[in-house]
Amino acid sequence: MRLDSGWKLLLAAVLAAGLVSCKTVRTTQGGAVGVDRQQTMSALVSVRELEQGANQAYRQALSAAGKKGVLNTDAAQAARVRAIAQRLIPATAVFRSDAPGWQWEINVINGPEVNAWCMPGGKIAVYSGLIQKLNATDDELAAVMGHEIAHALREHARERASQQINAGIVATGVGVALGGSQGTMDMASLVANLTYNLPNSRLHETEADRIGVELAARAGYDPRAAISLWEKMRRVAGGGPPQWLSTHPSSESRIRDLQDYAARVMPLYERARRR
Repeated sequence: MRLDSGWKLLLAAVLAAGLVSCKTVRTTQGGAVGVDRQQTMSALVSVRELEQGANQAYRQALSAAGKKGVLNTDAAQAARVRAIAQRLIPATAVFRSDAPGWQWEINVINGPEVNAWCMPGGKIAVYSGLIQKLNATDDELAAVMGHEIAHALREHARERASQQINAGIVATGVGVALGGSQGTMDMASLVANLTYNLPNSRLHETEADRIGVELAARAGYDPRAAISLWEKMRRVAGGGPPQWLSTHPSSESRIRDLQDYAARVMPLYERARRR
């Protein structure tokens, strides 16, 4: 029996559906901010494999920065960033009991980028451009670092990798039906691409904003600094968000959301300050 192209595509979709195994998981507890969305993860992307890929990508990033002479060049600056991280990390237990025990690493890369990121498993980098161009206070650094840590807690990279891999399998299924071949995936390259190049979705960014203000508050940093941080970013970018924030909600709606959730966690901040 000869199949026309329409039947081939239908067969490919059926084959792909059989290849993809997904499960719904709850990566974090909701915390005071109530981020409790369940997430769909591909069985092809395990936590262990993604963390191994993240570790490899992080080593590569640090090696490249070291060769350029831009890794932790200001000892006081690196110590400041690490001290803030050490206050944030214990607060992660509210969302994930395992997170304080991750193999956390915190480094500062000397570069003009107004940027910071946290890979799966707690691999953090902050760029000196973020600190210097924004004249960032400790509270504001806690806001941006809390935001990036929240991405790791929520396993947003794994969720996005699952989406990409599932989409790739569908494409592969089409290729198989039409006589194509399947490629291979480099997990470290995938993690690096998700971290450096591809912006997070609006949903992921909103979740990270909300968890980030709670982490900051529980660590004794003013959660309202997330608002001043965002306003500084807008000014540096000439009125719009930096490119790496290009999929964030509009400035006005994001600031309103930050104001709302910062107010919700103010009692946590006041309690932390009294300790």
